[in-house]
Amino acid sequence: MLDADSSELLHLAQNVSLILLSVVLLPLSTAILFLSYAVRLLLGENAFRQHSQRSPNFQPKTILVTGVGMAKGLRIAQAFYQTGHRVIGADFEPNSIPVSGRFSRAIDKFYRVSKPSPQHGAARYVRDLVYIVEKEEVDLWVSCSGVASAAEDGQARELLGRKTSCKSIQFDVKTTETLHEKDSFIEYTKSLGLPVPETHQVVSRTAVLNVLNEAIGGKKKYIMKTIGVDDASRANTATVLPKRTLSQTYGHVSKLSISKSTPWVLQQYIKGEEYCTHSIVIDNKVKLFVACPSSDLLMHYQALPQDSGLSKAMLHFTEEFAHRSESGFTGHLSFDFMVEEKVTEGCVQKNIYPIECNPRAHTAVTLFSGTQGSIDMVKAYMSVLDSSPGSGGNGHLYLSYALSDTGSVAYPQPTAPGYYWIGHDIVTLVLHPLLRILTFRIGLWPFIHHVTTFLNHVLFWKEGTYEVWDPLPWWWLYHVYWPGHFWVCLRTGKKWSRVNVSTTKIFGC
Repeated sequence: MLDADSSELLHLAQNVSLILLSVVLLPLSTAILFLSYAVRLLLGENAFRQHSQRSPNFQPKTILVTGVGMAKGLRIAQAFYQTGHRVIGADFEPNSIPVSGRFSRAIDKFYRVSKPSPQHGAARYVRDLVYIVEKEEVDLWVSCSGVASAAEDGQARELLGRKTSCKSIQFDVKTTETLHEKDSFIEYTKSLGLPVPETHQVVSRTAVLNVLNEAIGGKKKYIMKTIGVDDASRANTATVLPKRTLSQTYGHVSKLSISKSTPWVLQQYIKGEEYCTHSIVIDNKVKLFVACPSSDLLMHYQALPQDSGLSKAMLHFTEEFAHRSESGFTGHLSFDFMVEEKVTEGCVQKNIYPIECNPRAHTAVTLFSGTQGSIDMVKAYMSVLDSSPGSGGNGHLYLSYALSDTGSVAYPQPTAPGYYWIGHDIVTLVLHPLLRILTFRIGLWPFIHHVTTFLNHVLFWKEGTYEVWDPLPWWWLYHVYWPGHFWVCLRTGKKWSRVNVSTTKIFGC
């Protein structure tokens, strides 16, 4: 992985090689694109929307989904389309490169919105959303924001609530900011009486060393995280402190940029597996939930079974968190958990600790795939309209089909496949291992393991952006959107260490 110290030549080669890879694979992708169109024409539109199963009282609504350039936003938009609603899409389009979701069959109309900036703040962005809602007579706004616009979406929610009748799946500003920041989230969770790891906010290297000096010689360990969004510092968050010697510890801390304007948190290190969750919360009640194994850069998604102990424990935490929060708690709620294992009297005890909260939609929402997954997801969203005039308190008026029998909380179907992104896997599971075996840095068996994993994903998992009835966003993502951004990096000299294909995020360095 390249970093800021890597030569400009290496960064140039990184961008050029990925653009060339897109060109080489273009004929194959285009063949798949036209084959998908042929299948759709052969099967007909009803094969994917199943109009015949609609309730006679069905009332289609106009839904605004922001963030449709990301896989999660696209999946949400497709779910509403599959269940018979009209979908308006909106997103930022950095460098004026159209996002892939703009070309989805699920999107009836697309709007490019202004990105919040230090010069103009959120004013233009919020104004754009209000304009779209009023012009298109939107009934429901599903906010599917990225990390950089979470608070701004909270501002938009409050203004839309005052100026329009549109409902929003989005927390207010105060709640969003509290949950978004690592330190305030931990303090808020503690105030709810829920378990949290030991966490210290630090604004100087001296404050860091004071905490670490107390831990030296003991069993307690810590990791450091930036409170704000700082891609260049992410590599330092995996370091366990204190190190083996005082000089190593002091040397590591001295390299960090810590101040009142760039605070960090020092959080208790919990040795164990990491998991993430995604949920939809409406009026303090969890309507949809999924948990899955996680990692620093999560690009493979597999849902934990609904009846697994860990899934139940994380759902219970989420329900308690929502129940104990202030009235009207409505939005996407995603947690990162660490699971600590302790052996006591011959038994293995597992304790879960929340380490971060993302008050926005999580890419794990893609696990709600297929017709039934779409139905369950839309049912969860539409419950926010149950108290609206004319609904009669019956969310079924806004649905096309019968619901799955999963109780009050919707889960992915037990047969839901794992999700992957082929652009990521081709590079990380095929080309990178191939380069390493050719340079004698790995042996034959590790290479075979990577390739067989790739083949397993292609044959038995589902690509996170591709749908046979809606293939153009997938084609556009890999052959226009990403090559376009790599070209911009070439032209501007921007250095980056990695990209998240599903969220379209480039991690600068």
